[in-house]
Amino acid sequence: MTSVELDIIAPLDAPLPLVPEGEVLTSSQWTTFLAIADTVVPAIEASSTQSVSKLAVQPSEFTTAVQRIQQLIPADAPSETVQRYMEDKASLTPGFKDLMHRTFGNYMRDDALKGLRVILSSLDTRAGCYLLTGYSTSFHLQPVNIRQRILQNWSQSYLPQLRQMAKSFTAICIATWVKQSTTINPVLGFPRAPVHGRPGKGYDYNFLEVPPGEDQEVIETDVVIIGSGCGGGVCAKNLAEAGHRVLVTDRAYHFAPEHLPMSSTDAGIHLFHNGGIDTSDDDSVAFLAGQAWGGGGTINWSASLQTQGFVRQEWANEGLSFFTSSEYQDCLDRVCQRMGVSTKYVEHNENNRVLIEGARKLGFSAKEVPQNTGGNKHYCGYCTLGCGAAEKQGPVVSWLPDAANAGAQFMEGFEADRVVFDSVNGRRIATGVEGTWTSRDEMGGVSGSNKTKRKVLIRAERVVVSCGTLHSPLLLLRSGLTNPHIGRNLHCHPATVVAGVFPQEIRPWEGGILTTICEEFSNQDSHGHGAKINAMTMIPSWVLPFLPWTGGLDFKLLAPKLSRMCAHCCVVRDRDSGQVYPDPADGRCKIKYSPSAFDKRHALECILGMCKILYVMGAEEIIVAQTGVPLFTREPDTGEGLGVNEPRFQAWLANIRKRGLPHPETRWGSAHQMGTCRMASSKKKGVVDPTGKVWETEGLYVADASVFPSASGVNPMITNMAISDMISRGLARSLNEEKKKKKKEEEGERARL
Repeated sequence: MTSVELDIIAPLDAPLPLVPEGEVLTSSQWTTFLAIADTVVPAIEASSTQSVSKLAVQPSEFTTAVQRIQQLIPADAPSETVQRYMEDKASLTPGFKDLMHRTFGNYMRDDALKGLRVILSSLDTRAGCYLLTGYSTSFHLQPVNIRQRILQNWSQSYLPQLRQMAKSFTAICIATWVKQSTTINPVLGFPRAPVHGRPGKGYDYNFLEVPPGEDQEVIETDVVIIGSGCGGGVCAKNLAEAGHRVLVTDRAYHFAPEHLPMSSTDAGIHLFHNGGIDTSDDDSVAFLAGQAWGGGGTINWSASLQTQGFVRQEWANEGLSFFTSSEYQDCLDRVCQRMGVSTKYVEHNENNRVLIEGARKLGFSAKEVPQNTGGNKHYCGYCTLGCGAAEKQGPVVSWLPDAANAGAQFMEGFEADRVVFDSVNGRRIATGVEGTWTSRDEMGGVSGSNKTKRKVLIRAERVVVSCGTLHSPLLLLRSGLTNPHIGRNLHCHPATVVAGVFPQEIRPWEGGILTTICEEFSNQDSHGHGAKINAMTMIPSWVLPFLPWTGGLDFKLLAPKLSRMCAHCCVVRDRDSGQVYPDPADGRCKIKYSPSAFDKRHALECILGMCKILYVMGAEEIIVAQTGVPLFTREPDTGEGLGVNEPRFQAWLANIRKRGLPHPETRWGSAHQMGTCRMASSKKKGVVDPTGKVWETEGLYVADASVFPSASGVNPMITNMAISDMISRGLARSLNEEKKKKKKEEEGERARL
C-alpha cells in the first residue's frame, strides 16, 4: 500500500461495547425524552399549522432560512443537502437512541438518572405537566411549537431548577445528535479525518495477558505503576532505565494510530472518563478527563507550557522549596527536550491567528504556545480524538516506548481495586495492588462479550499511583487511607467559551488546536489568579453544545455557521477548590465543585476581553455561552474608527457585565483537574510529602496532577511530567540504595558462613 493510498483512507473503526441490557427508561419515558430531543433538534417545515412531528414556521421564514443555510454550505455539496438537514430530527438520527441508552445506562450518576426518570414521568401526567409546563396536556402530545415555548420558558424561569433542566436537556441532546447525525457534517463540509498530514506508525506494544482461572493470579515486579498517563509514563521510563523491573497497568485499552482520530462517538466511550459526560454534583461544570492508554496525553491539545514563576514561588512558600530550585527547572527542561517541545514549527490556523492578532490590536499580552510535536509541523485539529499521525509526543509515542525499550512491561484492562499493605513495627508498608484484569474479546477488540476476567495481585517493592486527579484519591480511599485531605483541594481551571462568526469560510477544525494564548487577564488579584484565553477545539460535537439554545430554528441556523466560526476559551486559574469522593451507591467518582464568586469575577473580565478580540478582528456575530444574553450582530462600519468603542457594542458588553455569570445558565467545562492528593510539607496540609510519598505509609507514591499544591494556571501536562520526573528519579535512587545495602548484607552473610 502506497503512502498516497494511506493519505485518503479514513481511520479504522473502533467498535463500541454492547449497549447495556434492559431498559434504563420505560417506554413512556423514552417517548417523552425523544419528544424533548425533537424539540431541541427538530424537523422544520413551512406551514401555518402546528404539528407534533415538525416545527412549523411561516413559508417566508422557512424560505429565508433555507437560503441562509444554502449560502453557508460547501459549493460542491449535493443539491438535497439543505433539504435533508431541515427534515432531520434527533429521533430519526441513526444511533441517537442507542447512544442515549448507553449514556443513561453506563455513565449517568444514579441520583441523576432517578431524577431524570421522575421528570420524564411527570411530563406524562396532567398534574406533573401543569406544574412543570403550565399545560395539562402530556408533553409529547403537544405540537413542537408549544414544546419549544416550554423549553424557552424553562430557560428563563425564576426557578433555577427549571433553568438547569433546560440547559442539561439542550446540551446533551445537541451533543448526541451532532455525534450521530448524517446531515450536519455535509452541511459544514466537516470531514471524518483531518485533510492535513499522514497516518503515522505507532509503537508495537506487547501487553501481559493472564490465563483463565479461578484463583488469584500473582505477578511480581519491583515497581507497579497504576496509570499510563503523563505522570505514569515519565515514571515508567525513569525507573526502567534505572534498571528496575517496572509494570505499568491501566484500566483502558490501547488503540494504535490506524484507529485515530476516532469519531466523536467512539472517542467519548474509548478515550474519555465516564463516556465524556462527567458533571459536578450541581451540574455547573462538565468535566473531561482522559481514560485512554496514555491518559490525558492521548487526547490533549499539545500545549506544552512550563510552570509559571509566581506559581513556583507560591508552592515554595508552602514549604516546598524544590519548586524554586534549579533541579526543578532541569526537570522541566528534560521533559520538554524528550518531547521536542518548541514553537519553531508552529503554523497558526485562523482560530489562533484571530486570537493573537486581535490581542495585538488591543495591546493585550499574547504569545505562541510551544507544542510537543517532536520538532515537526503538526497542522491537525483532531488530536482531542487521538493523534493518527503519531506526531504528538504523548506517553504512548514517547515515554512508554522508552520504558519498553528499557524492559518495562504493560498490562491494559486492569482495574485497580486497592493497594495492599503489610504492617511492620507499626508502619504501613505498600507491597502491591489487587485488581481485576479483563482481556480483549476473541477478535482482539473490546466490543465483544466473550472476555476473560481474572483477579490479579501484583506484588511490588514500590507502588506508584498515577490514576489521575479524579481517581488517584479514590484508590487511596478504597485502600483504607483516612487522611482528610484525600480528594479535597480539587482545582479544575473552569472554562467557558465565546464564539465569533466571520463573513468568510474558516474551516476552524483544520490546523493546530491551541498554538496561541492571551495572558492579559491572568493576574487580576496581584496573586496570580485570573484567566487566560486560548483557542478552542472546533470539533462540532465539542463546540455546538456550549452555545446557548434559543429555539429549534435558531439552532438549525446557528450550527452551519460553525464553518465560519472562531471560538476561544476563558480558562480560569481558580483560587477556590472542590472535592472528589466515591458515590455511596457504586463507588464511582463524584465531583463537588462550583465556580466561586471570586473566580467568576475574573472570568467575566476575561470574557469581555474575548468579545473585544473577536470584534476588532471583524466578527459579524459574537455569542457568549450564557443563556439570556442575545448574540451581538455587527452593523456596517460607519468609518468613524470607533473600534470597540462603538456604542451598540459597548451597550452589549455592559449587559454581559450586568448579568454576570449566574448559575445554572452559564456553561462551564473543565479539561484540567489538579490537587486532590496535594503535595505538602506536613500531613496536616496534604496527602503526599515533598518526595511524592503518601504520608503515614512506606513504599506508596502518587505521581500525577493530583499532587499539585494548587492550580497551575497553565495546561498541566509539563508540570505533571516535571514533578513525576523528580518523584521517579528520587524513587529510583532509593531503590538502588536498598539493593546495594541488601547486596552488601548478603555478601557479609556469605562471608560469615
